[in-house]
Amino acid sequence: MPTGCQGCHSPEHDFGIAMAFQPIVDAETGEVFAYEALVRSQAGEGAGAVLSRVTPDNRYAFDQQCRVAAIRGAVAAGILDTGARLSINFLPNAVYSPVACIQLTLKTAQETGFPTDRLLFEFTENERIVDTDHVRTIVETYRRMGFATALDDFGAGYSGLALLARFQPDFIKLDMELVRGIDANRPRRLIVEGVARMAEAIGITVIAEGIETLAEYETLRGLGLRYLQGYLLARPALGRLPEIALPGTRHTDAA
Repeated sequence: MPTGCQGCHSPEHDFGIAMAFQPIVDAETGEVFAYEALVRSQAGEGAGAVLSRVTPDNRYAFDQQCRVAAIRGAVAAGILDTGARLSINFLPNAVYSPVACIQLTLKTAQETGFPTDRLLFEFTENERIVDTDHVRTIVETYRRMGFATALDDFGAGYSGLALLARFQPDFIKLDMELVRGIDANRPRRLIVEGVARMAEAIGITVIAEGIETLAEYETLRGLGLRYLQGYLLARPALGRLPEIALPGTRHTDAA
């Protein structure tokens, strides 16, 4: 069994990261479908402060540290007491070999008792994908290993529809620019409705993120979207699983 590729082992790089967690809510059940792990500095600074230190030379080590911190942080926060998945952001360009570079993730899950079939890996359309065949291999390999994948920020960045034509993740997350003010913007409603219909036809589940207002929430629900994320429902919480608030209800998933 591979133990990891050389680029993953860079002990000289310590990014001093912590993780905040933000729920993705199943609006039909009122339960948390997944907690997304969002990188922060140990002092609680935002992702930008951490990502500014990532370079082509150290991104492999960064990607590995984020995976480990996400799993360990979520388990420490009590995710095992829920049925939720854990969504981990990863950098496709930091994966030499899907099988080799997943080994530390699997080892961490085993050590913490986290079920690997509850792992969801997100990659963003905003990172230019140099080799789409390589990304397709990652998606297909992860699927064979029992993981789900999601294309984040769909509708922004580089060639979203073209990527879907090459490979199909399990989920797409709509870019928040499509969500912002959707209740008062007919073109955005039509675009989201069309994306949702297309995704359903090819077996992909849509997640809407960046929801901040009740009107946005109600419009998305009216379009049939089930999985929702945003400040209206819960803000990210550093080192803990935050309480969620569906309109008209209060529900706690944290221990």
